[in-house]
Amino acid sequence: MSGYIDIVCNLYDPTAVRLGQTGLDNEFKRQVRMDRALWGGIPVSQYLRKMDQAGIERSLLIAVRAGDLRVQGSFEIPYARVAKICARYPDRFSGLAGVDPTRGIAQLRELDQAVHEWGFVGAHLYPHWFGLAPDHARYYPIYARCAELDIPIMMQIGHNLVYSRTRRLHSVGRPICLDTVAIDFPELKLIGIHIGVPWTEEAISMAWKHENIFLAGDAYAPKHWPKNFVHYANSYGSHKVLFGTDWPVIDPERAIQEIAALGMREDAHRKMMRENAFAVFSRLPNKRARPAATLPTSSRRVRQKK
Repeated sequence: MSGYIDIVCNLYDPTAVRLGQTGLDNEFKRQVRMDRALWGGIPVSQYLRKMDQAGIERSLLIAVRAGDLRVQGSFEIPYARVAKICARYPDRFSGLAGVDPTRGIAQLRELDQAVHEWGFVGAHLYPHWFGLAPDHARYYPIYARCAELDIPIMMQIGHNLVYSRTRRLHSVGRPICLDTVAIDFPELKLIGIHIGVPWTEEAISMAWKHENIFLAGDAYAPKHWPKNFVHYANSYGSHKVLFGTDWPVIDPERAIQEIAALGMREDAHRKMMRENAFAVFSRLPNKRARPAATLPTSSRRVRQKK
């Protein structure tokens, strides 16, 4: 195992698919050319084998909150379900608490519980599901609580695709919206996931301007990453970019192989794939500083381009 940390991973098992907790319809699965064998989801135990084969030590598993549940088409994956998986595989998964600004003070209490009782290491926000840009005032109590808890919050920036034809969502996540949030909450670590396409240069400018803004290379196959994003991750922004897949959108083995083919500098690659995750997620357990995991791991390694 290479010790990589995947900071953006969705629960995509048969239960989540059956209960409509993925937000993905079959048209989207065709659009991203998902293997037909995966359409119905795969058990967590099978996904662990994918992680082993890709060299991924730990994945951050999202307890997604996608929209106001009073609105048809919204959904969530309960914190307790993700917490149960993390407890079963403590050396392989850590939880991310999806946040919903429509729940008011209840959301803050639930966030406290997720961190203090269940060991979640960060928060996750899908702005487009709520139709509110990242700098909207309704998120501010959540941002304040994340800062108090010393956890980062990640959010989708850039446009969003049509994940389901029954719920088409507006693109409200322009990266420039992080500018005000970073100024108002300098103690809070903000992670813009999904690269910021098609405003990648705007996303890079935000991460360059603010020491508390970071980016994640996820949701897009690395061989299709914009050249300016690869250059940023491989040079002056090597300390600002983290690795993610957004599984099941990107298969972890494919992601690792395509990143290896980018020919990044060894130190930049190491930072993106592991070190930056520990720098940003202060609550993330470091397996290498703990006793060896009791779970079996594959000895297969993905070759990296030197």
